Amino acid sequence: MAFIKGIFTLLKETTWPSRKKRWYDFISILEYTAFFALVIFIFDHLLSLGILDLLNRF
Repeated sequence: MAFIKGIFTLLKETTWPSRKKRWYDFISILEYTAFFALVIFIFDHLLSLGILDLLNRF
């Protein structure tokens, strides 16, 4: 039971982010996700064009 009590004690002592900070973090995650999705899309598109170009040569 000491383990469970320790968990609740730890949660009470934890400082949680404010509402404004939570929205800032959420928007940051969306921005990073969109950026990396765009990078992956462009890389995939360039790679597929390269493979199609190689296939068309033969």
